[in-house]
Formats: sequence, C-alpha cells, structure tokens
Amino acid sequence: MDVLRQLYEQHFHSPPDSVKPLQGQLGGSGRAILRLSGAAGTVVGIVYPVREENAAFLEFSRHFRRYGLPVPEIYAEDLANNAYIEEDLGDTTLFEFLSEHRSGDNIASPAIEAYRRVVAVLPRFQIEAGHDLNYKVCYPRSSFDRQSITWDLNYFKYYFLRLAGIPFSEQALENDFSRLTRLLLAAPHDYFLYRDFQSRNVMLRNGAPYFLDYQGGRKGALQYDIASLLFDGKADLPPTLRQELLDYYLDCLAGFIPVDRAAFMEYYYAYVYVRIMQALGAYGFRGFYERKAHFLQSVPYALKNLRWLAHNVKLPVALPALTEALQGMLSSEKLQHLVPGTDKLTVRISSFSFHHQIPIDESGNGGGFVFDARSLPNPGRDDRFKQLTGKDAPVIDYLNQQDSVHQFFENVRSLVDASVTAYQKRGFTSLMVSFGCTGGQHRSVFLAEQLARHLRNRDGLHVIVQHVELEKNFPDKASS
Repeated sequence: MDVLRQLYEQHFHSPPDSVKPLQGQLGGSGRAILRLSGAAGTVVGIVYPVREENAAFLEFSRHFRRYGLPVPEIYAEDLANNAYIEEDLGDTTLFEFLSEHRSGDNIASPAIEAYRRVVAVLPRFQIEAGHDLNYKVCYPRSSFDRQSITWDLNYFKYYFLRLAGIPFSEQALENDFSRLTRLLLAAPHDYFLYRDFQSRNVMLRNGAPYFLDYQGGRKGALQYDIASLLFDGKADLPPTLRQELLDYYLDCLAGFIPVDRAAFMEYYYAYVYVRIMQALGAYGFRGFYERKAHFLQSVPYALKNLRWLAHNVKLPVALPALTEALQGMLSSEKLQHLVPGTDKLTVRISSFSFHHQIPIDESGNGGGFVFDARSLPNPGRDDRFKQLTGKDAPVIDYLNQQDSVHQFFENVRSLVDASVTAYQKRGFTSLMVSFGCTGGQHRSVFLAEQLARHLRNRDGLHVIVQHVELEKNFPDKASS
C-alpha cells in the first residue's frame, strides 16, 4: 500500500522495510490492516474507504489520549486517501488471552484479572471522557436513538431470521420491536457508548489493556457496552463470572456517578438482548448472505446465551412475537447443524529437532504434517539468542522481521486450515502438525506457537502444543 509507506516515511523519515497483512483478519469491517516494519519501529496501517468512520476514529483517539486512556497513538493520516498509521499494540487480544487461559468453563485467574482491568476502564470512556466528546463526528448517528435501534432490529430480522428460515409475523414482531425500543430509550442515555466493546477489540500489552475499534461510538446508555463484553458470543463467559464482572463494573461506575443498581438492572437485560440480536444480524449477513462460513461459527454461542436468558431473565415488557421467534431459533434444525459436536477435532502441534526422532502420532491415525524450518534464517547462529527460545520476545521480533518466515508460515497456515476444515466436515477427531529445525529451540518453537495462536481462534478445535526439545533443556518455557 503506497499511501501507508508514504505515511510511515513521513513520520519516521525513513522507509519501511516490510509491509505485511496482520494475521487472522476475519472481521466484517472490510478494513485493510497491515503491519509496517523498519529500522525506526513498527506501526499498524489502516486503509478503509469510509471517510466518516476514519474521521471519527481519529477524532476519538486524540480525545481519549488527552484523558490518558489507553488507546493507540495516531502517527500520521491521509484522510483524502482513506489511510492512517497508528501505534502497534502487539498481537494478543483479550479473546486470545482468554482462550489460552481456560479449560472449558474453568477460567484461570490471569484471564479473570485481565477482564477486571478492562471493566475498570469502561466508565472512564463512558463518563470521564464522554462528557465533552465531539459527538458531531459520530457516524452514522450521533446517538443510539430510535433510528439506530430500528436499524439493528431490522438487520436481525431480515439477515438472520429471514435467511435462517425462522417463521415470524411481520406486524406482530414490529409491535414487539416498538415496545422493546421504548424500554431501551427509557434508560438514561447521555453517556459515551463504545458500540463494539468486545474481547477482540481489546489488546493486552505487558498485561495492560489497550482499546481499539470505537469508531462506531455515539451517545447512549451505560448498559450497552458492559452487555457487549459480558455476552460476547465466542468468549463464552460462564454465568457466574458474568455476574461477578457486572458487579465489579457497577462498583467501578460508582466512583464516577451515583449508581442505583435496581434502576440499572431494569434496563440491562433489554440491552443484552438487543446486542445479541445485532450480532446475529451481522453473523447472518456475513455468513448466510455473503457466504463467509466462519461468521456462522459464532451462532451456537449466541444461541447458548439466548437459551440462558430464556431460563433466567424476565423482561419488564411482554414481547410474545419476539419470544416465539427466539424459541424458533433454539429449536431450528438448520441452526442446530451449526452447533459443533461434542467430539472436537484435536490438533497436536509439536516442535522438535531433526537431530532426534520426529514426534510420533500417539492417536494411532498416522498422517498429518511435518514441516522443515531449516531453510529459514537461524537465530541460533547469533550469540544473543543462544540461551533464548522461539517463545522469547527478542527471537520472536527477529523472526517476525524475516520475509521468508512470513511466507513460510502463510503456506503452512493455508495447508493446515484446509485440512482442519475437511477433517471437521468428515468428523475426524485428530490431526498432527510438527515443525522441525536444527536444534528444536528457535524456529520450530516460534512456528508452532504461531500456528497454535491462529487455530485457537477457530471453533470446534482442541489445540495441544508440545515442545520436545524445550521440555529437555528449558522446562520452565516448555508449557504453552
């Protein structure tokens, strides 16, 4: 992207050495997101053809930074060409961190603590920085008003219910939508509403959260954003943890404004419902309409949340037609087929040294992949790296700067993704992927970790990582 290269050189007074697409860009925004690297440092570059959203993001970013909020610094921009470059916040999202620190519903304390840090910052956006924000730049609306709610509900109706084949009475459902809208708008709504406050829009760097993708922000109710985070579909937070985090949010909120918890809860679950329906509309549009199947992987988690709501929540208004449509979703055979089976595909990823034996597939299935990384630049030849591994930041930075490593990994990712998709369709339960290098310490370890990070973003997988040589020589670094 020439415009991003020019912005990099304009800011750093030297050209970038490489421009690479970021891994795993499966979002629905249509943005081109790239990492530019050079002697002066790394940045993230964005190219997106909606000028109004770009302008909102840039304005909001500068405003939030004036309040000391952890958002990326904007280095340079070219709105005429729909581009800007910003601070590189790394590769670890809150969602990825959660995935790496959980086993089913058992979520380890580091992930819970990360969520608490995120929740504690939310009132600062909503109240502290929200009170004097320039809402004139909001796009497409300056507030989460009746029109905004209507768009979201119709998005759900036509792109999810209709395309999923769920029957509904048009007029009866519209009557329910009107009642739900009146309830939503009765909540105090003179605060900043982040709009996409979810686990994939929070980066963790050295344990601290940084926030992205607030360009859709506008005025609205406090309940919306905490509902977005706690009922974030694929994050699949257990109900007890959701309640614990909601209580903690209200404690934090009380440090900024008086909080009537009963009044807050009167509207909270209505916002949970509307957020889930908005997300389902997006899944339906991208999945059913645009036929991007990975968006439909989130549907089972939304259904799980709706099932919990049906059994545990009673809204203060009657919504019979909507309730009937939601029950139709929960009993739909078409949607049930989207639910991953209980027998997940297990992907075993290993790193090893070619001086020793190639790892054996203990599942008994044989097959899988063995990738030879010895053609790649070898950090082990540099004295700086001899006592480090492919899990250490200096080695990771070194390998990330090598174009040949990126090309190698992209080829690996493409092959493995194709096999995973085919294995899941055919009901297979085991796939093995091994990376070998000379010593089994740097390149193979780095590639195994990168592939594990990528695959943990997919549904229906159980990912196991084993570093054969690290277990012998660096046991404190062997576990993933």
